Amino acid sequence: MALALGTGAVILVVLVWELLRPTLKDAIARGRESWSERRRLSTSRSYDPGRERRAELRARALLRSCIDERDWAMYRDLGFLRVWGGLGKHERGAAATGAQATYAYLIYPHKPIVAYLPQTGALLSEYCVAFPDPSRPYGSSRLPDSDDVLAKWMALTADERRLVADANMHLPGRQVDPARVRRDLQRLTRWERERLGRADTVHA
Repeated sequence: MALALGTGAVILVVLVWELLRPTLKDAIARGRESWSERRRLSTSRSYDPGRERRAELRARALLRSCIDERDWAMYRDLGFLRVWGGLGKHERGAAATGAQATYAYLIYPHKPIVAYLPQTGALLSEYCVAFPDPSRPYGSSRLPDSDDVLAKWMALTADERRLVADANMHLPGRQVDPARVRRDLQRLTRWERERLGRADTVHA
């Protein structure tokens, strides 16, 4: 009796396997095909350092074409831009020299805009703004560094009041190290002195 039941169970398992085998084979084949397709897409969209570098080179060229030579030299040499504050006045003569400006901003790539007092170097606040690139179908949606700087510069010089109102404002040190900002302000001071010294030498 037990032998008959065992034999019947084996036969049942074999029959079930024969019935399910085509379905399982199809499922495995579809799974392999799907995995191969995902792998192919992942490989085609993988990180390409050359592409990122080319994007940054184009961004730097665009930034250079939009800002004046002095600002470009500042960004090229120091890695950030300074914009004089004016809250909508935007007097180009004043902005070029800092005359009548009681505060200023430092613009870093992919970091908050830092407001400070040029007279004392005291840090006022950080303004967190972001300009993602939704057109990129792969990888990070972050703009290249120089495009991010240009976007902040354009927003700040076109409508400072709106940018300040829309940004997330924080006390100094929330995202940007105050010690770094102070070092950068010292670097900026030395850079301007050296640039002024070279200009005096040329005109002498």
